[in-house]
Amino acid sequence: MQIFVNTPFNEALRHTLRQALPAGHQLLFKVELPEDEHRGAFRRADAILGNPPAAWFTEAPAQLKFWQLESAGFDGYKHLHLPNVTVCNLADYFSVPCAETIVAGILAFYRGLEELTLLKAEKHWIGSPIRYRLGLLTGKRVVILGAGSIGQTVKKMLSGFDCSLQMVARSHPDATIHTPEALLAILPQIDLVINCLPGAAKGFFTADMINAMPPNAVFANIGRGSTVDEPALIKALQEQRLAGAVLDVTEVEPLPSNHPFWSMSNVILTQHTGGGQANEQEGKVAIFADNFRRFTEGQPPHNQINLQKGY
Repeated sequence: MQIFVNTPFNEALRHTLRQALPAGHQLLFKVELPEDEHRGAFRRADAILGNPPAAWFTEAPAQLKFWQLESAGFDGYKHLHLPNVTVCNLADYFSVPCAETIVAGILAFYRGLEELTLLKAEKHWIGSPIRYRLGLLTGKRVVILGAGSIGQTVKKMLSGFDCSLQMVARSHPDATIHTPEALLAILPQIDLVINCLPGAAKGFFTADMINAMPPNAVFANIGRGSTVDEPALIKALQEQRLAGAVLDVTEVEPLPSNHPFWSMSNVILTQHTGGGQANEQEGKVAIFADNFRRFTEGQPPHNQINLQKGY
């Protein structure tokens, strides 16, 4: 098979990938090709690793059989119709770093770490007065939107804080809330909402839901910015009808310099770094090698998705 690798691996990782695959497969690394040969190599591919521009699929490879995305999200590809292609994402791979990021951000919010970091930069000691403004994550009433791998990992981590946990999903057996109406009814009693929804759930968390949250509540988002009514969230934060927000994702990224979130002291922004880790690229190589082997041996690959269904 000819394998087009869109991911810009360094020389060492390209060597690792070459060594990891059985003989008889040809790897075409985008970073090793002149720019005017990129599209041609893509069109000849039997398999793809990475996230090529969606526009390239107007001339999709006729013989394409397997595609391993290098991301958990795939909103930009949902319109593609590739009925004979096995497509996989990296949902499970990013679940732990994403969960750690959002839990860390929530802890930072409750424990005042962002304010304390700014005071350190200013060499300004306040001390005791801050103590009496700090909150606790322990014992919070939490709703997790989405019961996928990230939501499940968040739930596991929060169980150590003795939180009261409920999950929202249409049919997942771990979910106790299955409809928007049921979620809306319970929100006035919730301290913390953590959004782990994929882009397919665009607009799910509505203005009515935001307005139903109590003024001491916190909204956290490690899913997709498009799944929440962002103008309503901004308004609620500005009017102090919400205590704060912890956001790894926003509707527009990068966030424009004039966006209100930048100047809000009750908002923590982690700039869509949630899935990151030092060995992220090494992990992508290992996952592709394993999934490609499984595919060629007739075994089901991990994290297979349906582009048009959004999961």
